[in-house]
Amino acid sequence: MDTVYDVAVVGGGIAGYTAALTLVHFKREVLWIGTTPFGEKLRAAERVNNFPSFMGTGEEFAALLTRQAEREQVPFTKGRVDGIYAVGNEFLITCGKISYKARCVVLATGVDFRRMKGEDEFLGRGVSYCAVCDGALYKGKRIACVLASPEYEEETEYLAGFAREVLAFPLYRGANFRAPNIVIMDDEPVSVKGDSRATALACKREEYPVDGVFLLKDASLKALVGGLETEGGHVRVGLDMSTNLKGLYAAGDVTGKPYQYVKAAGEGSKAAYSVHDFLLRAKENP
Repeated sequence: MDTVYDVAVVGGGIAGYTAALTLVHFKREVLWIGTTPFGEKLRAAERVNNFPSFMGTGEEFAALLTRQAEREQVPFTKGRVDGIYAVGNEFLITCGKISYKARCVVLATGVDFRRMKGEDEFLGRGVSYCAVCDGALYKGKRIACVLASPEYEEETEYLAGFAREVLAFPLYRGANFRAPNIVIMDDEPVSVKGDSRATALACKREEYPVDGVFLLKDASLKALVGGLETEGGHVRVGLDMSTNLKGLYAAGDVTGKPYQYVKAAGEGSKAAYSVHDFLLRAKENP
């Protein structure tokens, strides 16, 4: 928390990596943070056909990028960012109980294709993305957890320490939990329902009454960055990848189609150059 980075690059995919790599070459102090280096989507790709000079699988591409990141000394910090806040001339980046500070931010979180009806409507009113932030509010209550991947099983176990019962809806196979009050549900979540607060998770086969719903995945843009201008579920950016928030830039799938690695890399590089220029101007005009 004492360190103030020049820039925090939020998102582990191609856009985030390219921005971090470029900024390291500019000798900037960079925090590159995300859940998976180079992104789960890339690693799962059967074949990458749209990146110049590369022919192979996603895993092979990720292996080459890993070697480059190690050689160029671009460190990756594993974490799930749940909040980005402008505080004076800096940004506060929160990951549960851990916080970081940076003068600029490059937002490269990608696009969430698995959004549910009612998710935005009940955000902060029974819907949460952060187990550490809100878990204690549900002590002795019945909650539902929708898990995007196995990496969120630890957060579900954490929630089980507060809740009376946890209904776990993993969006993958082979989920495994130790806590006896976690029940693995074989149903597909469709929407969050309620009145003034969320009161149920509706699935394809049944509706489950709950006191809260934890969506354990990357937070929505609305929840992640307050006041950020969006359009059609994407961040609105200028030609220099700037957003409406001073010092915050965006790159990659989060800015809109086409969802291509080559486009993400280009925007990541452009955002890095814009951040570098922004920091130079700030130094000249404190």
